[in-house]
This record gives sequence, C-alpha cells and structure tokens, in this order.
Amino acid sequence: MVQVDANLITDWQTFHSVFAEKFGFPSFYGRNMDAWVDCLSYLDDPSAEMSSIHVQSGQTLSLVIDNAQSFKRRCPEQFEALVECAAFVNWRIVVTGGTPLLALAFNV
Repeated sequence: MVQVDANLITDWQTFHSVFAEKFGFPSFYGRNMDAWVDCLSYLDDPSAEMSSIHVQSGQTLSLVIDNAQSFKRRCPEQFEALVECAAFVNWRIVVTGGTPLLALAFNV
C-alpha cells in the first residue's frame, strides 16, 4: 500500500513531485501524465527500473489518496487525471491478459 497526502498537491508541478518522490520514479521522469502512466505500468517489472515500488506479478497495489475531498475541490484537473490515468494503467495490462496494477482508495 502506498499513501499519498493530497494536501501536498497544489498544481501540476507539485503533483508530479509528490508522485515522483513517493514512487521513486527515475531521474528521466517526464513530469507529465504520459510519463506517469508509463512509470506505473511497470510496477510488476522491477527490471524496468521505472519505480522503486513494486508488486508481484498478478498482484495489485493499493494507492490511498489522503485528503482527497479537498484535493478534488482545489485541483479538479489533477484529481480527474489521477483517476483516469490510474484506470488507463489498469486497462493497459488487462487487455494483454494481466491483472490490474492499481487500486485507488479515497473518500470524496
């Protein structure tokens, strides 16, 4: 399980900083949502070196977003991108016969 304090996110810059730090994204992380999806799409492949957080193949990581209600209100664009891109990470692996990598948990 990974917990992210959404109170630390105020804009796109802080969004990417918080997730890059929490997940240990590589130094070449592009700080955009395509790069975010790419990094999290390899949670079950440590050899890809896209994150310092990993799950066993076939397992799902719980991503808990603390203070999600205020995050959704303050940063609706970033909140929506988080939800949509997490779903895309899962869709990407499901269409190839895999198990979803991310389970979002938050209260809004």
